[in-house]
Amino acid sequence: MVSRVIPVEPFDLVIFGGTGDLARRKILPALFRRFCAGQMPHEARIIGAARSRHGADEYKATVRAAIVEFVGGNEAQSDALEGFVDRIDYVTVDARGTDGWAELAGKMRDGCVRAFYFSVAPALFGDLAERIHHHGIATEQSRIVVEKPFGNDLATARALNDTLAEHFDEGQIYRIDHYLGKETVQNLMAIRFGNMLFEPLWNSQYVDHIQITVAETVGVGGRGEYYDKAGAMRDMMQNHLMQLLCLIAMEPPAKFDPDAVRDEKLKVIRALDAVEPHHIVRGQYQALDGEHPGYREAAGNPRSSTESYIALKAHISNWRWAGTPFYLRTGKRLVARSSVISVVFKDAPHSIFGAEAGRHANVLSIRLQPNEGITLQVTIKEPGPGGMRLVDVPLDMTFAEALGPEGGDPPDAYERLIMDVIRGNQTLFMRGDEVEAAWAWADPMIAGWTARGEVPKPYESGSVGPDHAEQLLRRDGRAWRGIKP
Repeated sequence: MVSRVIPVEPFDLVIFGGTGDLARRKILPALFRRFCAGQMPHEARIIGAARSRHGADEYKATVRAAIVEFVGGNEAQSDALEGFVDRIDYVTVDARGTDGWAELAGKMRDGCVRAFYFSVAPALFGDLAERIHHHGIATEQSRIVVEKPFGNDLATARALNDTLAEHFDEGQIYRIDHYLGKETVQNLMAIRFGNMLFEPLWNSQYVDHIQITVAETVGVGGRGEYYDKAGAMRDMMQNHLMQLLCLIAMEPPAKFDPDAVRDEKLKVIRALDAVEPHHIVRGQYQALDGEHPGYREAAGNPRSSTESYIALKAHISNWRWAGTPFYLRTGKRLVARSSVISVVFKDAPHSIFGAEAGRHANVLSIRLQPNEGITLQVTIKEPGPGGMRLVDVPLDMTFAEALGPEGGDPPDAYERLIMDVIRGNQTLFMRGDEVEAAWAWADPMIAGWTARGEVPKPYESGSVGPDHAEQLLRRDGRAWRGIKP
């Protein structure tokens, strides 16, 4: 199976923060891969913009080094790299001043898409939007890409939405969540709405519960100062896991159209019940044998009460999901790096095989990372004589194996999302009202544990999280599924 590559129209892409870590690790490598795939037209141009003073040739050398480091392989040593670098330019710009804006305006071409990637601190989003508009750089074909965090609570998210709306229409604002660009995340919609097999069973009558796990082995690293002000709720739960919840729970949209899809996601968020305090578990990782620092040491705050782990039980009050719990968890310094959605179906209403056959459940597991793929656990007879002994076995579709080598590696999330920006397709991007609704759900939980003065439960680095999270499901007669690499 060979994927089709559909070239996009000519564009000018300005990367504000073009010398930063995100640009070097993700944005520029993603653009290079799309160039190698033949998706970027010859007329495409990429302009780095930052406060640091560089000449164009000096910035091109930085881009080369980033491609070699983060792409590597034969591609980074080929003639394609020079062809890509030929499309690179640079402008020194002051986001809060006047320097460089006239020069940037002079580099913009008429008649092509203009995209502006805000790979900068959120405090600069409004300044950049205002100056792009003030200097006449924006056109009807302009788009801005905004990285998370999109606000710190409902009030700040609403204020940021209002600021951006002063200068750009909602149809020009692309709030990027890289999780939505993952191949398997998009396959959630294909699985549900492209297969008659699952949709009739996708409701509380047949589904016992759903688990969403996003586990990381890394700690806060160099993000300690930022993370200590955010925590797992703001950094992961309110956005990444919320988006996965929406895609797994939403109603079928009338068509695969940006606003139709986002309308259904918004309905899910608005149907979420408030989460009771005893349905929330917060944790904070501890040092492991001196090999890795504990959270407080890494964050530089010995009295920190910020969570590096959170698990909660959520309910959606609508006809499809009434009574079906959704268990969500995410944390750092866990036993393995794994992002999995598990749809656990109910037991058969009556077992003809007797109690000795044991309990068996069908589970659909959708692996987002690593080893993207889908597994359906089914019950069969164990081979051999000696009676009817039942075992659970997986029907496994690992994408790399199922699609074969000719399918190539799936594109990185940033590759797909940046090309969607150029196409003007907002399906995989968050809308302003969606962001605000997510904060409206999360804010009362944060305010609640802050008012109660709760301290996160300690857990060992390299574990599955705090014991209290296990009790969250044990009280319901259920158990978390294992965290596996």
